[in-house]
Amino acid sequence: MSLVALIDHAVLQPTQTAADVRDACALCCELGAASVCVKPSMVALARDCLAGAAVVPSTVIGFPHGGTTTAAKVRETEKAIADGAREIDMVINLGWACGGQWSDVEADIAAVVAAGHAGGALVKVIFETGLLSSDDFKIKLCEISERVGADFVKTSTGFGYAADAQGVLRATGATAHDVALLRAHCGPQVGVKASGGIRSLTDAQRFVALGATRLGSSATRAIAEGERGQSAVGAASY
Repeated sequence: MSLVALIDHAVLQPTQTAADVRDACALCCELGAASVCVKPSMVALARDCLAGAAVVPSTVIGFPHGGTTTAAKVRETEKAIADGAREIDMVINLGWACGGQWSDVEADIAAVVAAGHAGGALVKVIFETGLLSSDDFKIKLCEISERVGADFVKTSTGFGYAADAQGVLRATGATAHDVALLRAHCGPQVGVKASGGIRSLTDAQRFVALGATRLGSSATRAIAEGERGQSAVGAASY
């Protein structure tokens, strides 16, 4: 199977337009991606562009920082599904997680999972692993996500930043360590989505080898071209 079939193609930059969504939908239908992941305001457009296609519309909830109220996340989820979203990527409340408010974190995730499933949508839970200081937090989030019935756990939004030793903000994203950790601490019924910084076929292959079952990327064409190049080299060697 092509790795492109595992990609949720991201169209989430603040300045991306309706034209960008249309182009992304055409690209993903051409290449056979899993979904086109758009901002909530663009879900209906993506639904119309993907009508009749195997590629589905997906969207993000509480994005990118997760700090909206649970009620707002639930309503946003319900509206997205009404507009045609088939998959929901929700951001946890990072402040609650970092502060050890685990009952609040669980209630937040559970409410969105329930709303998503009530509308027939898959739900992915974004941890923003690069901003969590302890693997224990990530393991706890795996346990919570599995317990409340989430379909996937996901590393990152692609919009997380942390200061390095010099105080310079650096983008955080999927790492080999975190993908392997999430895979090890979720049951087989829970998928693992690696997202953030996946820009090449090599990146995609590395994360799938570590247990990722879905990939978030805007580099879908580059990954597809990498696969074609690899196939051509293999064919030429015979």
